[in-house]
Amino acid sequence: MTGMTYIGTRNAEMSKIILLTLFAASALMLSACESVGKVESSPSEQIAAGAVTEEAPSEIVPDYLIGPLDQLQIFVWRAPELSTNVTVRPDGRISTPLVEDMMAADKTPTELSKDIETVLASYVKNPEVTVIVNQFSSTFEQQVRVLGEAQKPIALPYQNGMTVLDVMVAVGGLTEFAAGNKAILYRGKGENKKAYRLRLDDLMRKADVDANVPVLPGDVILIPESFW
Repeated sequence: MTGMTYIGTRNAEMSKIILLTLFAASALMLSACESVGKVESSPSEQIAAGAVTEEAPSEIVPDYLIGPLDQLQIFVWRAPELSTNVTVRPDGRISTPLVEDMMAADKTPTELSKDIETVLASYVKNPEVTVIVNQFSSTFEQQVRVLGEAQKPIALPYQNGMTVLDVMVAVGGLTEFAAGNKAILYRGKGENKKAYRLRLDDLMRKADVDANVPVLPGDVILIPESFW
């Protein structure tokens, strides 16, 4: 009897160990399934939850950088003969009176103003220069691109405060085949690239303003086609 009791107890302990092992394995598999293919919540939901507060345009949007084919107004205070309108050449440079082949691309208007003042200081006492961008062409890094089922898929120059609604108005809205609520906004590059779900059907067809969210320079919006 003692031997049988020992064997029975040992079998019960082995059964308990097996059950615990199976339970742990099931929990790990469930966790893995939940994480695979997970799409992040929409930018509006994450911003509301404080998860991406640091991505708010008012906090991280850089100053506009001049790009090739931008049209600039160069105004030199008290020197109208030095003031002019120029188009940034494809090589990123400009030429103005007394200033030749100055690199303008990838500078802010303020930075370019200071550089022009430095050159003009050899000819004009205390020059004051203002650079105004009259027409934006923008670099790729400062564009918002729309692909897929938009009426006019295009790349838009980013403007401060731009939202998804502004972008959708510019591209003429959704096509009749668009799966707007499955649209994805891609932000960042490489390891920092993130994907956010957008609710474009709710925004454009139901006028749900809560579905409107900010966009940032370099964002790409992909609108898939609905197959049913």
